[in-house]
Amino acid sequence: MGFLADALSRVKPSATIAMTQKARELKAKGVDVISLSVGEPDFDTPDHIKEAAIEAIRRGETKYPPVSGIVPLREAIVTKFKRENGLDYKASQTIVGTGGKHVIYNALLATLNPGDEVVIPRPYWVSYPEMVVLCGGTPVFVETDMAHDFKLQPEDLERAITPKTKWIILNSPSNPSGAAYSRDELKKVTDVLMRHPHVWVLTDDMYEHLTYGDFEFVTPAQVEPGLYERTLTMNGVSKAYAMTGWRIGYAAGPEQLIKAMDFVQGQQTSGASSISQWAAVAALDGTQEHLARFKAAFQERRDLVVSMLNQTSGLKCPTPEGAFYVYPSCAELIGRKTETGKTIETDEDFVTELLQAEGVAAVHGSAFGLGPNLRISYATSNKALEEACRRIQRFCGSLR
Repeated sequence: MGFLADALSRVKPSATIAMTQKARELKAKGVDVISLSVGEPDFDTPDHIKEAAIEAIRRGETKYPPVSGIVPLREAIVTKFKRENGLDYKASQTIVGTGGKHVIYNALLATLNPGDEVVIPRPYWVSYPEMVVLCGGTPVFVETDMAHDFKLQPEDLERAITPKTKWIILNSPSNPSGAAYSRDELKKVTDVLMRHPHVWVLTDDMYEHLTYGDFEFVTPAQVEPGLYERTLTMNGVSKAYAMTGWRIGYAAGPEQLIKAMDFVQGQQTSGASSISQWAAVAALDGTQEHLARFKAAFQERRDLVVSMLNQTSGLKCPTPEGAFYVYPSCAELIGRKTETGKTIETDEDFVTELLQAEGVAAVHGSAFGLGPNLRISYATSNKALEEACRRIQRFCGSLR
């Protein structure tokens, strides 16, 4: 009998973290690396949020917080959902976790039994299927394609649902593709779910505030009120408020589910950092002026990267509606050789050779369940993005 749990053999390491670590190691050796692999805004946390944390420390808010979150933050979450999404919750229907990943994991841990299926559209955030497996469930993948902007089609969802389906995980705007569902597109998906009352909806809205142009963000329970009693709406302060290191995610849903998640969390991590929670209160209740600045900068970067990648030999890059990622196809470059004679057989080969040859770190699309593509994060400066895209152009142009 082995010492380590058998479940670990069924779980893959995070490709995004692995590529980011490779980039760090090369930088530490003095290599000129531009990392486009990390999903983290390069902006600093707004000052009023930092000041709220400092004031919380001075007030002595340094004791164990309630497992589900401090009351002011849970009330701020209620206000946020009403103000921005038209959703009515009570504070008892909310929960705060140590990041969005923690919230999702606890929801799955509290609900999945062996044999339960979770529908996950491809491409997906790398952690979704691994969390399902760790919690004893079975991921069921539904493929999307570039022709449909990497969005789940209702007929494909219908085919994927079985009597064993317990959850579907929806992420809009998406990591890794940046694709976001319009109200009409999401309504077609929720219409399918209304025909299957045993299927719950776990919606990851972490990139809600990072949409561009005239795009209007909507969330499933907002589009279809009939799903309210079986939807967990997850969000957090990481992306829109540049608070990745503060580690605060939150969710709202049916009280029975929230109580089960509280039970799990009470035996796991207990409450999230008290200081981070007070900072999150300021984020949700305070001024939102920084959002326009963030969005304008990200949209400019998106347009720059999409334009330069579409001028690159062998790459095709759609324009996403949100988040801060693009997901170009490198299908035309599969089978070509590098100047050193290495054959590019997969998208993983592509990003590996790109890092070696030009010092640009990206993540292969197959890690997100759909390739041959690569995920590029444009959450860095225009200068760095321009130089990275020039290097990508040079690398692709060198393939024969």
